[in-house]
Amino acid sequence: MNLTIQLIHGQFNTKDALDLVTKMIDAKIKFHESRINSFCEEEDVKMRENKIKTLQKDLHEARKLIESNLEINIESEIVLSEKN
Repeated sequence: MNLTIQLIHGQFNTKDALDLVTKMIDAKIKFHESRINSFCEEEDVKMRENKIKTLQKDLHEARKLIESNLEINIESEIVLSEKN
């Protein structure tokens, strides 16, 4: 069974788009940061640090795109599926 959740669907002005995208990416960064602790293996820590760096880079690129437009469309969904 699959479930799709339409998280974001619409057109946003620059300020709202920037706020929305920044908060979503920040939430994902905080998730990875919260999973790094002294019990993690070095490999897991490096993987999470790389994901954080990628998210920060993506946010930088998103900001440039959003700031160069008066309005922007944002589509985001979460797809849940059973692991076979």
